[in-house]
Amino acid sequence: MATNEVIEIAKPEGKLGVLIPGVGAVATTLMAGVEAVRRKLALPIGSLTQMGTVRLGKRTDKRIPKIKDFVPLADLKDLVFGGWDIFPDNAYEAGLKAGVLEKSLLDKVKGFLVKIKPMPAAFEQRWVKNLHGTHIKKFKTKMDLAEQLMDDVENFRKKNRVARLVMIWCGSTEVYIKERPVHRSLAAFEEGLQKNNPSIAPSMVYAYAALKSGVPFINGAPHLCVDTPAMFELAKQNSVPIAGKDYKSGQTFMKTLLAPGLKARLLGLKGWFSTNILGNRDGEVLDDPEAFRTKEESKLSVLEYIIQPDLYPQLYKGYFHKVRINYYPPRGDNKESWDNLDIFGWLGYPMQIKVNALFRDSILAAPMALDLVLFTDLAQRTPVLARKVIQEWLSFYFKSPMTAPKLYPEHDIFIQLMKLKNTLRYLRGEELITHLGLEYYD
Repeated sequence: MATNEVIEIAKPEGKLGVLIPGVGAVATTLMAGVEAVRRKLALPIGSLTQMGTVRLGKRTDKRIPKIKDFVPLADLKDLVFGGWDIFPDNAYEAGLKAGVLEKSLLDKVKGFLVKIKPMPAAFEQRWVKNLHGTHIKKFKTKMDLAEQLMDDVENFRKKNRVARLVMIWCGSTEVYIKERPVHRSLAAFEEGLQKNNPSIAPSMVYAYAALKSGVPFINGAPHLCVDTPAMFELAKQNSVPIAGKDYKSGQTFMKTLLAPGLKARLLGLKGWFSTNILGNRDGEVLDDPEAFRTKEESKLSVLEYIIQPDLYPQLYKGYFHKVRINYYPPRGDNKESWDNLDIFGWLGYPMQIKVNALFRDSILAAPMALDLVLFTDLAQRTPVLARKVIQEWLSFYFKSPMTAPKLYPEHDIFIQLMKLKNTLRYLRGEELITHLGLEYYD
């Protein structure tokens, strides 16, 4: 039965500003791609908001609208892009250097891209050791740095006359850090900003500046950032949506497809070895062991929650899981991954699965970033979602989905997609789909 409950959602009137820390491969692929779609030069393949549908009611009802026609999302024509980067290249120059899109396509949207010039970035070398930025802000305290970013946000808002903003991290992975006392309350964090606490990373300063400015923040990387009690407290205070973390593309995407299948058929797993090569700026950053550890933690966590060894010890207890990332410059943005799975079936007989995938990292990430921006903007216009702060319904897009405290994340991509679409149905007063289907046989 449909709920018929009217959920308040403000209309997406006016322009939507998209602010991006890190105007590199993912960001320029997103920007150029959106402009190409707006000019009807290409299709938004991989974007759920642009090409996806949602079933309503019974299968026999044949009501299957496009998602963008079902919920009030911002139109692509209303998106305005800006951002920060540690290099001064405009989006066209950065796109050429990233080497993801062909020059012929970039040239068709050059007039649009050259106007997007990054603001000087918040940056500290110790957090991203293999990059050496030249286009960075000077500051006395990290609070001073946060205030500079807040000024940037407000100047962008006024200059571009945007009605709303969303900030999405497309920058590099920072070195691994565990939650410290400075992250456990807003008061402690703000004191840390004033005193230049060494455990406050640049990405956290961006997140703080966004949330203080009433701007939703999405973390597309695996490092500790907006997923701390301090940030949750600030977001809750201002009823601002937050989401993260780490775009689920490539190898981990494949894991979330395969692992639910093994578990569904109750096939055992003895070991899963994953390795890949990557040559873009992301690969260069992850060549630093401390940055790789951040990524490793995110990649390793996926399997544990999907196969649940504690519930199925005879099938999964003690399985071996190894992840490797190797920096290989000749590949650029084209990532290649190899997975070897040692599994076992009926009566314990061993079998193997081998997967070799050749992905384009930013081609997979860009449509996810677009969807996250549009869905998070929907959340900020929907008080019932904004008040909940953490947008777990967007876990479909992340390797390490944020959840409420003490709630384990759901990693099964098929359950995640059901959660996302059921959230949309709930917002519009439609019946939630359970796939029970007994009514067809009455």
